[in-house]
Amino acid sequence: MKRSGLLHAELNRVIAAMGHLDMLVIADVGLPVPPGVPCIDLAVLPGTPSFATVFEAVYAELAVQGLTVATEIHQHNPALKQLADRLENEGLAVERISHDEFKRLSARAVAVVRTGETVPYANVILHAGVTF
Repeated sequence: MKRSGLLHAELNRVIAAMGHLDMLVIADVGLPVPPGVPCIDLAVLPGTPSFATVFEAVYAELAVQGLTVATEIHQHNPALKQLADRLENEGLAVERISHDEFKRLSARAVAVVRTGETVPYANVILHAGVTF
């Protein structure tokens, strides 16, 4: 049994198997999961678990080189905009694309992690980095 950190077995397995530039989506409850992409469904109730809680747990485990968000966050999700800006200031590459492009790109992800988040556009694609 793990002592700390991310405890979800399936999510740990996916993260451990990721290679450089593989993509992992952390999604709100409404993002459609593309056919053929595994869904790790963590949603329990509206808002639970939150996007922020799941993001922080995954970000602590995964070497992240960059991330992709939808441009719509600028108008509809100030918290995610603030997070993206902070990570970009810390040196991560942040790509901003339309929500429609985001949904198309998510079809190439190794998995979609579905949260209970109900704030619009609370979705991010994490691009795996390397630790060396």
